[in-house]
Amino acid sequence: MGEEGTEGIVHLMCLAASSGVPLFCRSSRGGAPARQQLPFSVIGSLNGVHMFGQNLEVQLSSARTEDTTVVLLVGLEELTNIRNVERLKKELRASYRLIDSFLGDSELIGDLTQCVDCVVPPEGSLLQEALSGFAEAAGTAFVSLVVSGRVVAATESWWRLGMPEAVLLPWLVGSLPPQAARDYPVYLPHGSPTVPHRLLTLTLLPGLELCLLCGPRPPLGQLDPQLLERWWLPLLDPLRACLPLGPRALPAGFPLHTDILGLLLLHLELKRCLFTVEPSGDKEPSPEQRRRLLRSFYTLVSATHFPPEPGQPEEKAEDTAHRAQVPRACYLVSAPEEPGTGWRLVALQLGPRQLLLLLSSQSPTHGLRVLATHTLHALTPLL
Repeated sequence: MGEEGTEGIVHLMCLAASSGVPLFCRSSRGGAPARQQLPFSVIGSLNGVHMFGQNLEVQLSSARTEDTTVVLLVGLEELTNIRNVERLKKELRASYRLIDSFLGDSELIGDLTQCVDCVVPPEGSLLQEALSGFAEAAGTAFVSLVVSGRVVAATESWWRLGMPEAVLLPWLVGSLPPQAARDYPVYLPHGSPTVPHRLLTLTLLPGLELCLLCGPRPPLGQLDPQLLERWWLPLLDPLRACLPLGPRALPAGFPLHTDILGLLLLHLELKRCLFTVEPSGDKEPSPEQRRRLLRSFYTLVSATHFPPEPGQPEEKAEDTAHRAQVPRACYLVSAPEEPGTGWRLVALQLGPRQLLLLLSSQSPTHGLRVLATHTLHALTPLL
């Protein structure tokens, strides 16, 4: 696979490793699908670089020029030992919407954090109880409730899914066009990369879907309307309350400081996160820019300041001194030379939780840590 940036266009290309035959190429400009494709000469060059390194027992991971980045990735054995290229091309079309959503400007962040995007419903205990009962009646332990690609509630077995499928499954559901019901074959990269499972989805309300991960049973026809009505009709109002939670993530009326423009809360042990840029939506910057700022800040913080797995027991005594030097908070101020302009970004780590906040220019720098600490304590019961 290769990825190249050209005049604001991002190309994601997949080649057959043995023959160099292009399997697909998806393009995006500014977060939206683009029609411009890579020329065949570039595709051939990328394949030549890959083959040259392979012959020397060298794996080329990336190559850079002033304005271009090329990334080569190795796929699964099934994608390298191809018996019928045309059939594989046809089968890969089912992944196009998922691939395009990764190239675009998504409202989700699980692709970056490797934590499941979640929302907090106002009546979560009722939904959780109904979900567990429905799962038992349907004959599968893996069930979740998903709104706009975010998990509202899930069974314990669903939460025990490994990475990256725990992130990919709700993301896939959120990327697909609306449909009353689906029976979708999926390969689990961690749990079952060679044998497909079935992902069944049932739309309870527009944008709110019930997802079941199962084997040959139950058949989709067994999930009849009577079964759905029994478990979910009594909860129609709590279900409707979940619909606006997609971009908001938090229950209506949850108290947040007026300076907060966006937040990212991660629970690194549970591998779940809450991400929203909805607070104070009438202020600048735009939601798209807020997401970009928080994503960039998370990348900076996770790479340079916070350890990758905080809260884990230390195995070596010599690491104790290093752990004591790990920062617990950091902040970034844009346009500091112009008071009252720009934005503030602050990150705080406490136990298994990390909180990143995007704040307005009115928020005083000396109060950033206090505000973040207060916000983290208020959010802790939610995640």
